[in-house]
Amino acid sequence: MIINEYRVINNCTRDEYQVAQLYATALASKEQTGGGEGVEVVKNEPYEKGDEKGQYTYKIFRLASRVPSVVRSILPTGALDLYEEAWNAYPYCKTVLKNGYMKEYFSIVYETLHVNNSRGEVYNALNISDEDLKKRNIIIIDVANDKFESKYYKPEEDPKLFKSVKTGRGPLNNPDWKETCEPVMTCYKLVYIEFKWFGIQSKVESYLAKTVHTLFTKFHRQLFCWTDKWYGMTIDDIRQLELKTKMDLDAQINQGEPVKPIEDL
Repeated sequence: MIINEYRVINNCTRDEYQVAQLYATALASKEQTGGGEGVEVVKNEPYEKGDEKGQYTYKIFRLASRVPSVVRSILPTGALDLYEEAWNAYPYCKTVLKNGYMKEYFSIVYETLHVNNSRGEVYNALNISDEDLKKRNIIIIDVANDKFESKYYKPEEDPKLFKSVKTGRGPLNNPDWKETCEPVMTCYKLVYIEFKWFGIQSKVESYLAKTVHTLFTKFHRQLFCWTDKWYGMTIDDIRQLELKTKMDLDAQINQGEPVKPIEDL
């Protein structure tokens, strides 16, 4: 098992990020859907669990062509879908990804805490055990300055080039922007990655960790550069957007060509 804690510093408030994250998730889902593959939103509804209240989502990710070749070679056709359950009790969120064929032998579980006025300095934001702390790897994601592969690069999604008309934020072209930007908040994303398969466990888990890192970086670059699209929206606006996105995804999933994989082993 790999335990990575990704700390993503963002030039927005925690309340703004709640809307921004949901907006970017909806748009990113459409970007990853087509050619018989992509995201199917099965449930998106309020939930209550004791004192915890939030939004529950259940999604199916049909990703056959994006699974690494070594995994495709050992799993039967039709066994490559991922099932995601998420409990968004903002500012705390938990997401669980599983595979129906591998059952308890595969999982990606991540817990996120969103902390206002934080620059990635909280030592143990999610209060994990001493045992897990010893295994944890801390990874600071700098959306402006981290190395980003050219095949994913778009000038309009470059935080070093984008300046928000509505807020005046950006461009993030100062190497020390994480220490100086206002407003600021940090997403503390604790990710547990487990793939139990003799002979390839370490290789696949490392691949998955690299893919998660790439996805988090790409997502938060987009989130910042889409500021003028989500800024000023309300949660009610987002729920309407999510309903429309679900209809669009249902129509779009069987159109066009499959989206190319993020990485391969």
